[in-house]
Amino acid sequence: MRVVFRPGAATTATAGEAQRLGLRRLLVVSGTHGADSAQAVADSLGPACAGLHTGARMHVPVEVAARAVEVARAADADGCVAVGGGSAIGLGKAIALRTGLPLIAVPSTYSGSEATPVWGLTEHGAKRTGRDPSVLPRSIVYDPELTLSLPVPLSVTSGVNAIAHAVEALYAPDTSPLIALTAEEGVRAMAGALPQLADDPRNLGARSRALCGAWLCGSCLGATTMGLHHKLCHVLGGTFGLPHAETHTVVLPYALAYNAPAAPEAAAAVARALDAPDAPTALWRLAGDLGAPRSLAELGLKEADLAVAAEQAAGQAYPNPREVTADGVLALLRAAFEGAAPERS
Repeated sequence: MRVVFRPGAATTATAGEAQRLGLRRLLVVSGTHGADSAQAVADSLGPACAGLHTGARMHVPVEVAARAVEVARAADADGCVAVGGGSAIGLGKAIALRTGLPLIAVPSTYSGSEATPVWGLTEHGAKRTGRDPSVLPRSIVYDPELTLSLPVPLSVTSGVNAIAHAVEALYAPDTSPLIALTAEEGVRAMAGALPQLADDPRNLGARSRALCGAWLCGSCLGATTMGLHHKLCHVLGGTFGLPHAETHTVVLPYALAYNAPAAPEAAAAVARALDAPDAPTALWRLAGDLGAPRSLAELGLKEADLAVAAEQAAGQAYPNPREVTADGVLALLRAAFEGAAPERS
């Protein structure tokens, strides 16, 4: 993977990255909300642009992915450029997974998905994920100017989403000292940038630091195995349709509080990065003080859904530092549903 990072890079560097990869017919994909930025990137490609497809949707439904693959094949594309947040980049990955086309990512949020070989698709109310080197972008073009118009609420939840990647990497079974250092610095960079950009959304320095944090946090996720936090968010998003970044933001403090007794070093690393005595509480305060939602109830989840979500999350095997039980997950979800400050159990 090659990374380009500079203001204006979206429209000045993407074409060069395509040329470096030998690509001559690129399909640009985005969501409807990011269509203007995607159009600017498409225009910058000139004759190398084979078309613009704005059909990306949250959680990448399989029918949306299938349609995008059809568009790519009909355009005789030899590569794909995904412009936008996690939904657009997720759609680009789905195209790469099914066609083998090289992917260039131009992120406009802080999810960090662009730095991972992880893909996700939603079908029949269930989100499944996997890893495949074919979906890892060949180039990432980071342009902090592209994020200047990102609304503060989405900036905050997107940033905490990235922090979640780093937190889980700290207690993953396949973590390492290098990943731990990267994860801690990613949390520090993002947590330092978010209050600054919330105070001044046009602060290019803060926007740049947030993108750096996103890359650090995403790189950690790409190198380690996901645990309870991500599994819960996949269930809540895929089955109940909750918004991706906001769900990560609400669940993270409670998931870390659940795992902290079994992963004290990871919790201590997060606390150091946040310059706070207790990591779960500090994450809860960081998001809430910046106006992010604090409860699953705010996101539209019903109390009757909690038991169903807990059974789904506990019913599949995946690594986690603390044993995952339906009762334990239900207590975690109930606390997240109510939104009070997290308590370790």
